[in-house]
Amino acid sequence: MFTNNPFAGLTDLLPPLAMQVYIVLMALAVVAGTLFDVAHKGSAKFFAQRRAKSNAAAQRQLSGGDTLSIAVGVIAEAAVSGEFSKWPRRASHLLMMYGFFAYLITTVVMVFGYPAGTATPAALPMLWTVGALMVLAGGLWFFFFLRVNVAYDGASPFHLGRADLFIGSVLVSIAFALIWHYLQATIGNSISTRIVFGIYIFFTTLLFVSVPWSKFAHMFFKPAVRFQRRVEEANGSSDLPSPSTENFIVRS
Repeated sequence: MFTNNPFAGLTDLLPPLAMQVYIVLMALAVVAGTLFDVAHKGSAKFFAQRRAKSNAAAQRQLSGGDTLSIAVGVIAEAAVSGEFSKWPRRASHLLMMYGFFAYLITTVVMVFGYPAGTATPAALPMLWTVGALMVLAGGLWFFFFLRVNVAYDGASPFHLGRADLFIGSVLVSIAFALIWHYLQATIGNSISTRIVFGIYIFFTTLLFVSVPWSKFAHMFFKPAVRFQRRVEEANGSSDLPSPSTENFIVRS
């Protein structure tokens, strides 16, 4: 199972081109959903106004090197989930983030680079499986123990709201991806395997087409907000008070 390309065995059900077209459509859905979210919430207008206000109130002009340094710092902070002050939340986020990256990248490489009849390097399906397991580990940890309404409000972990659409669809999609991979490797393309594959595709589609209503787009907005805040702090135009380390408690 760990060394078999799960997508190479789909030829009895779908031609390789079908999965390639599907991935392109899902990528377009993310772009379209993010643009719709930006237009609907007025994010682009807000950032433009905020930047203009910052430039007008700036006490010092930042050089290109200063701006680049801030951008690198924001990327480095995002790479280690530095916005989370508590290690369980950070660890959960890192597992999900890097697991999803590994899972997504290896999916694209296997679908486009190694269709049926082409030998797939064993490392690719292994990384795909490990990445999926990392997402499940970090996601289930967050879902059952770290969500604010669960950890602090004492709500049932099975109480779902729109804010849970992203994490819920990710977990179900990944879970059925692993089940489908296992069934395909053990019993082949049977009826049950195809049903599980259909469920996997359904929740994967839900994950990518629900961008305007889920937290998917936040992964693009949060670094932009953080970058703008750092720029304002550096040029002296920030109107935010400095947090008190004694009285300010972050729940993350």
